[in-house]
Amino acid sequence: MVTTDAGRSPVWPLTAWAATRLALLLFVLKVWVFPGPDVTSDVSVIYRDWYEILRTGTFPLGDVTWQYPPAAALAILSPALLPFLEYATAFFVLACLADLAVLALLWRAGRGTGRSPRGAWAWVVGLPLLGPTVYARYDVMVTAVAVAALLAAGRHPRVAGALVGLGALLKVWPALLLVGMRARAPWVAAALAAAGLAGLFAVTMPGAFAFLTFQRERGTEVESLGALVFHVARHFGWDGQVLLNYGSVEFLGPYVGAVSTVALALTALAFGWLLLWRLAASRFAAHTAADAAFTAVLMFTVTSRVISPQYLVWLIGLAAVCGCFRASRMRVPVVLVLAAAPVTVLEFPVYFARVVASDPVGVGLLFVRNGLLVAAALVAARALWRGTVPRGRAAGKGRLSRARSASTPATAP
Repeated sequence: MVTTDAGRSPVWPLTAWAATRLALLLFVLKVWVFPGPDVTSDVSVIYRDWYEILRTGTFPLGDVTWQYPPAAALAILSPALLPFLEYATAFFVLACLADLAVLALLWRAGRGTGRSPRGAWAWVVGLPLLGPTVYARYDVMVTAVAVAALLAAGRHPRVAGALVGLGALLKVWPALLLVGMRARAPWVAAALAAAGLAGLFAVTMPGAFAFLTFQRERGTEVESLGALVFHVARHFGWDGQVLLNYGSVEFLGPYVGAVSTVALALTALAFGWLLLWRLAASRFAAHTAADAAFTAVLMFTVTSRVISPQYLVWLIGLAAVCGCFRASRMRVPVVLVLAAAPVTVLEFPVYFARVVASDPVGVGLLFVRNGLLVAAALVAARALWRGTVPRGRAAGKGRLSRARSASTPATAP
């Protein structure tokens, strides 16, 4: 039943959603022209070519741009569900339906004691700030699976785990959702679901895991945090190149390998911090799984060699889940991620040529966008730690260790 309270009525978010998503559809269908390069070619050309190969029962074995886990085939083949539409149009419609499914999940999750409609509004407002790219990639479909998994974690841990397993085989990153799920059930369910699906693809479709060998020669993508080194270095005589490499625009040349290695080391440090947090945390609440997932994906995003615009779709989805819980400690990081969205659409696609050219406008946009994401990751990590790890725990462990050392008799040299 629709209430008269604007904050609680689904009429308002649905109206805003319909208006903004109609605009997105008009852009991807090219009724309206969005500034910058055409973002729909990935669907109309690359996805369509993969679709033709996948429907024969094999993965694109000779295509190094296929860098996705095997369940990604489900997303690429999904337009077959709408055979009366041309491939790209069907894909855009299905992406829009996945977007609507996320809104429905968030609105339902935001009702009740301790819940808030802020999550649904974050999704309604935040996603279109990324422009038509959100419907021109399959990331909104993956995000729908991830959002469903997080929201199921409290009452249906096995369902949550199974959805995480599916999500991980769609695009890997949903595996990070497990970091804040305390029970064993979702971990077991995720492992069984992922293993079952992987085995099924391995048996039925040749080349299911060829993607694992297609990223060894990757450079540093021009929108990543590490790329800022080379954007600045180009103004001081660095003689590398910007090329389309393995499906993305990357820096190639001197010291790129070193910067990529540093990025991998930072990712390892992020993983180590998450492991330390998990061992130290003892206060788990209903919102902890969402807060931890949001923090983990933020950390792995900012340390990655690639920060594509569609990565913000994941972050906005996880931010929206955090917004469904009034007790969530992620309010500031959520605002920072939402602020990064309009900057992202400016750097791609609007001013992408300037980014590639490393001119002051393009580099400035990258500094702002990546700076906002780094700040969000640091603030989120601090808030997660302070909200779940007792203040005296680490200090207590240190004092206990010193006391034990002091009570141990010294031995003669």
